[in-house]
Amino acid sequence: MTPRRVHQLLAALSYGDAIGNEALAIQGHLRRAGFDSDIFAERVHPRMAHLARPLWEYAEVSSPETVCLFHFSIGSAAGRLIHRAPDRLVSVYHNITPADWFLGFHPHLAGLCHHGRRELAAFASRTELGLADSEFNRRELEAAGYRRTAVLPIVLDLDEYRRPVSPVARRLYEDGRVNVLFVGRIIPNKRIEDLVGVFALYQRHVEPRSRLLLVGDHRGHERYYDRLQERVRELRLDEVVFTGHVDDDDLRAYYGVSDLFLCLSEHEGYCVPLLEAMAFGLPVVAYDAGAVAETLRGGGILLRDKRPEAVAELIRLVRGDAALRSAVLRSQERALAAVRAIDFPALLRERLAPVLCR
Repeated sequence: MTPRRVHQLLAALSYGDAIGNEALAIQGHLRRAGFDSDIFAERVHPRMAHLARPLWEYAEVSSPETVCLFHFSIGSAAGRLIHRAPDRLVSVYHNITPADWFLGFHPHLAGLCHHGRRELAAFASRTELGLADSEFNRRELEAAGYRRTAVLPIVLDLDEYRRPVSPVARRLYEDGRVNVLFVGRIIPNKRIEDLVGVFALYQRHVEPRSRLLLVGDHRGHERYYDRLQERVRELRLDEVVFTGHVDDDDLRAYYGVSDLFLCLSEHEGYCVPLLEAMAFGLPVVAYDAGAVAETLRGGGILLRDKRPEAVAELIRLVRGDAALRSAVLRSQERALAAVRAIDFPALLRERLAPVLCR
């Protein structure tokens, strides 16, 4: 008998978060397919309060006939709840950053990541199906002992990026400077210091009228953020902008005013901003780490050498060589076409079939 209740469980439903957006998209597809499907979260951003039910209400739907898609997270009450519940479990894994990246900056988070990876292994025997948003993450599930695994890529509504942008952000930064953009949390594995180092060479030796836009939340990572600010002062850089967390219309404005997207992160389980940048027609230059190459799908420029002088020169070439820039943008259009060609509802049904058709 096919289960009719397929609910989702998250540690947090956050505003502007790729995991939360994916959960909402999955819910929409499940409901259109006739399933009862709610989202339960331990913490909910006020803007998202109408889209989720509190975690404690999950007991009302929990049963051996209920399928739960649990978006695996570190050290959450949601995880402890579902591990003991009778539901049939599908673990959805978005990667846990190795703890070493946070030592010296955020010891508490380092501990959570360490224990989170141990919990990942503990969930293997409890999980009927492990889904990951990249092959890189799927292999981590396999290594942790998950018997049945598959890739379910993050679904993006590319048309969403055509919505209006913030006029304030656009006015502030559409001023003739070359804007080099990075979008992502300001955390150590993203290697923001490498971006600053590259930008220092680019601004000093290539294009003085340039700006580095670092769009992402640094809350909880103040020690790392302070270290970065100190580095910017040491290098006497002009126009390095840390925006903090931004609203969606601001984010679209930052993509819209930028000339190039640069990512030098050294650990990515999947990297949604790479796809977003391509959707906005920005040339993407990214270091080949984790699932970056998988996310790019042959688009953009994939770096295997990120010496600052080499990357600064590459930015100069992409900006100044029209033929190279056109070739990069064509490669990105092909990558986006492959993303658009994914029939996500059909893929979701296919991936869940071993659980729903048992």
